[in-house]
Amino acid sequence: MFGLGWQELLLILIVLLILFGGKRLPELARGLGSGIKEFKKALREDESAQGEKPKEIEQKGEKKEQV
Repeated sequence: MFGLGWQELLLILIVLLILFGGKRLPELARGLGSGIKEFKKALREDESAQGEKPKEIEQKGEKKEQV
């Protein structure tokens, strides 16, 4: 995982605890998790939208044009 060992991860965790405190850290993790969830949901919606046929628009001259 990005070339980080357990010592580096432990050091990062300690720094985060010092900066944000024990009460605030779960809130930050929860917010990060919900952000990732929304991002994945948007990606799935975009992929499903690309699979659909383009919509046709009728104009006054009854010509159909793809959007």
